Amino acid sequence: MKASTFVYPWDVNGDPEAPGRIAALGVDQVTLASAYHSTRALTPRHPRHRIVTAEHAAVLYPADGRWAGRALRPYPAGDWAPGDAFGEAAAALAQAGLEVHSWVVLAHNSRLGAEHPHTSVVNAYGDRYPWAPCIAQPATRAYLVDLAAEAAVRPGAAGTELESLGWYGLQHLHAHDKTGGVGLGDAGQYLMALCFCPACREGYGAQGLDADALAAAVRTALEPLWRGAPDDGAWEGVEKLLGEGPAAATRAWRDETARTLQEEAVAAVRAAAPEGFQVLLHADPVTYHVGANPGVDPRHVLSVADGVVVPCAGGPDLLAPFAGQGREGAVIAANFGVVSGMGGRPGTLAADAARARELGATDMRLYHAGLASDGDLEAVRKGLSAL
Repeated sequence: MKASTFVYPWDVNGDPEAPGRIAALGVDQVTLASAYHSTRALTPRHPRHRIVTAEHAAVLYPADGRWAGRALRPYPAGDWAPGDAFGEAAAALAQAGLEVHSWVVLAHNSRLGAEHPHTSVVNAYGDRYPWAPCIAQPATRAYLVDLAAEAAVRPGAAGTELESLGWYGLQHLHAHDKTGGVGLGDAGQYLMALCFCPACREGYGAQGLDADALAAAVRTALEPLWRGAPDDGAWEGVEKLLGEGPAAATRAWRDETARTLQEEAVAAVRAAAPEGFQVLLHADPVTYHVGANPGVDPRHVLSVADGVVVPCAGGPDLLAPFAGQGREGAVIAANFGVVSGMGGRPGTLAADAARARELGATDMRLYHAGLASDGDLEAVRKGLSAL
């Protein structure tokens, strides 16, 4: 199984030992961030710093002239990733013998939502989610498609992984997050992710729904959950709370919106990329799921992209729906957390990878070489060596 680890440019730039240390893990590839959301990240081995604060979503390279005169455009990074941080890190990693692929975060941008509130998802209560651009809005879609093409096809990159290319919802750890007081399962999270911006209201209308009535129905459906009733979860729970007909209509609108955006973005990347450039999507096989790994139809997404990166923090079961659904050579990458302090299991990597292979995985992704402790990295090295 081909193995790649996620890395930020600030893990590499200014640390001459970083490329060799990463190569010594036994990985074949590095998935290097080129466009990333705001974060506070640990750098436990860097000679100049221990904490990097990326204050807002930014591109980690100099953006080009395609953005001139446009209201929606990527933000440059500050001192956490100055200049062409991606290019500098990519060159150093390649010199260590590692293949570099870009890592592009798309529909997840709190600064965009703060400065352009109309771009955000609006829930049934009228609350805006500034971290979640609504992917139904034409201007936002154009921004995301162009950002995908620019941030993916960077000098030194042999491929890309597109994260958050779909709907985002409530599940986002915002500053000092205090949203865990009521436990929402799949059903509640879906209802809280439904958007009621003008574009989505029009979309519901095309599905035969009255948007005002739908918003009222969503609020009514959620009321028992706010009072502590159990969330039955899964799609049956959504149908029970909202009704089968309205639930199906919302899903039809949202599924089609996400599918067409994914098609447009992948096409734009391919048009900008050299022959042989690999395009993967971070994905969940349940189409109504939202977030960094948005829901997709496995057969459809593997007809569009070269493969998928699938979250396996809760086990490898999400891999199975993708097996056998794509063209020959399709990549199905199991994404394992290897930072024990963040819930990862580096010590079981060999066993987890073996199980993932049984379920159809061709590759693995390791999150995250820059954040992991020395002990975690040693466990990764041993696990990959055992494979």
